[in-house]
Amino acid sequence: MKQTISRIHILVLCLIFATACKNNKDESMSIAPPVAPKHPTQLEKHGDVRIDDYYWMNNREDQQVLDYLNAENEYYQKMTAHTEAFQEELFKEMKGRIKEDDSSVPYKLDGYWYITRYEEGKEYPIYSRKKESLDAEDELLFDCNEMAKGHEFFNLRGVSISPDNTMASFGTDTISRRQYNIQVKNLKSGEIYPDIIENTTGSSVWANDNKTLFYTKKDPVTLRSDKIFKHVLGTSSDADELVFHEKDSTYNTFVYKTKSRKYIVIGSSSTLTSEYRILNADDPKGEFKVFSPREKGVEYGISHFEGDFYVLTNKDGATNFKLMKTDENNTSSEHWEEFIPHQEDVLLEDVEIFRDYYVVTERNNGLNQMKIAKWDGSDSYYLPFDSETYVAGPSVNLDFDTKVLRYYYNEMGSPFAIIDFDMETKTKTIKKEQEVLGGKFNKDNYKTERLWATARDGKKVPISVIYHKDTPLNGTSPLLQYGYGSYGATIDPYFSSIRLSLLDRGFIYAIAHVRGGEYLGRPWYEDGKLFNKKNTFTDFIDISRYLIDKKYTSPEHLYAMGGSAGGLLMGAVINMDPELYHGVIAGVPFVDVVTTMLDDTIPLTTGEYDEWGNPNEKEYYDYIKSYSPYDNVEAKEYPNMYVSTGLHDSQVQYWEPAKWVAKLREYKTDDNLLFLDTNMDAGHGGASGRFEALKETAKEYAFILDLEGKAF
Repeated sequence: MKQTISRIHILVLCLIFATACKNNKDESMSIAPPVAPKHPTQLEKHGDVRIDDYYWMNNREDQQVLDYLNAENEYYQKMTAHTEAFQEELFKEMKGRIKEDDSSVPYKLDGYWYITRYEEGKEYPIYSRKKESLDAEDELLFDCNEMAKGHEFFNLRGVSISPDNTMASFGTDTISRRQYNIQVKNLKSGEIYPDIIENTTGSSVWANDNKTLFYTKKDPVTLRSDKIFKHVLGTSSDADELVFHEKDSTYNTFVYKTKSRKYIVIGSSSTLTSEYRILNADDPKGEFKVFSPREKGVEYGISHFEGDFYVLTNKDGATNFKLMKTDENNTSSEHWEEFIPHQEDVLLEDVEIFRDYYVVTERNNGLNQMKIAKWDGSDSYYLPFDSETYVAGPSVNLDFDTKVLRYYYNEMGSPFAIIDFDMETKTKTIKKEQEVLGGKFNKDNYKTERLWATARDGKKVPISVIYHKDTPLNGTSPLLQYGYGSYGATIDPYFSSIRLSLLDRGFIYAIAHVRGGEYLGRPWYEDGKLFNKKNTFTDFIDISRYLIDKKYTSPEHLYAMGGSAGGLLMGAVINMDPELYHGVIAGVPFVDVVTTMLDDTIPLTTGEYDEWGNPNEKEYYDYIKSYSPYDNVEAKEYPNMYVSTGLHDSQVQYWEPAKWVAKLREYKTDDNLLFLDTNMDAGHGGASGRFEALKETAKEYAFILDLEGKAF
């Protein structure tokens, strides 16, 4: 009897809780969304007139803009108030799987072991080193937790140790616009020198004299990396010498040091073309010389070994790249000799050079491969990998004189591992495996698959899928389909402990390897850019239809997600086939493509003509306009949508998603949810702390789980 009463009591409590939640949700439904003021602006190009009612939003100093963004934030918060406790639960759950007091696998360089670690309860990394032995006293380099105090956002990058190990240059960003200040720290005294070099990429390179630094400055308006300067310690940065100016607005420039330490290298690159300049690191006062002059459409990268350079290039129609070799004194392309020939079906991605061995990273049929070979040609072999949903590649290999290759490996359903492989004995040592805390994770509970959907033009498009073994494949399960598909960037089937919060609640997760990435080689990228860009969108849609046809999900339970250029993908597919998706997550979405690509004052614009086309040419203008999400919003039903952005975003300006949401509110004919969530303190990458970022993921997950009735 007592047990029966207890059950009744629990039932009553559950009903009360459910009713309260329902009431909270019902109340939120009566909240009116913000209505953005309309200030029509006429935009004309090639005789075509566009009326942009929300063009006024492109001024982050305008109080009306800030008021609108804050109003959207308030609306989002009120409408999702019933999920706040659930968001917190998700956050704690995801955080609980991560080892807080974690540390990296130490790597050795110039007699020091370098270590990155995290301490429990702290958001940022701590960098340290030990001399010669891992048992030696810990020498603190940077505690980012201390450096971040007083800042809503903090990022440290570009730590570079001087050749004599006494100093470190580093870059910091406290705004999230990727404009870094470079400073130098004396590692003996702990003093940070007062001189600050502003508006840089954050990276810098030491000459071998231990007092000369080369670094990259950004254009203060466009944020294009356009100038290389030389700084001498003890002098004012105002007196720094300009050593190279990349005047072509479609190129960016950068500087680094070869692994052999012999050369300082200045690189210039556009989407399709590259060029390098080299200088002996022993002669910082010398003149850089052009390695090989730029040729439109010819990309190359260089590595130095003994008296030769090895050149990874697509020269002479080598679409998937080949490796060539040239004497360091005769570096122009007419002297290049073939070392590894081009393969039609294998993408040559990179080469790692050691004293006795070289390691070639390839991609064959979408899968990573690493080929190890001796310079003398006496031995070569591939590392064996069995799965079809794995990611592998070289890790930190700064030591030139070693027989050990350090690489990473993980599968979609199996955690990340760092492995040391002895290239001589062919034995491996697992140095570290990612720990998934909480006591609930068992990799045997998850199934992974690689599927192939047939696109409308007959191409086979791969999909990497993971789900819990108990998840039914009968069309009733929710599925989150992720895509990107631009710049040749490949979204590999990586492991994520965060993703378990979806999988354990019955979600299937699918990565759509659409054209525009390089999953199936360089031609896969070429077939998803410029006048082929729509292939990216139709591939994604055709994958969705395939997953529905094969009963992995249904339109009532299918969700789509993408960020940045992947946000463009989201905007395009919901204009084309909105009925396929129950909900969409668009992070910092690039959606106002025509207007942005016509504005060469905006960061990144001119450097992206090779990716999207230059709309100053009518042919490209017409094509871009035909798919630009903002320009193609129509009066029709759209899915439930969660859109996020950052006020200080340097990659995709906040006003693109803000304008898009405002226009969607005006045009859409449904009552589905539409949220704009603006981080008023961050930029493109969102929050800077490793755990603060989880709160943003918790928002996204709570959004789709709530739509599935699983937000509890």
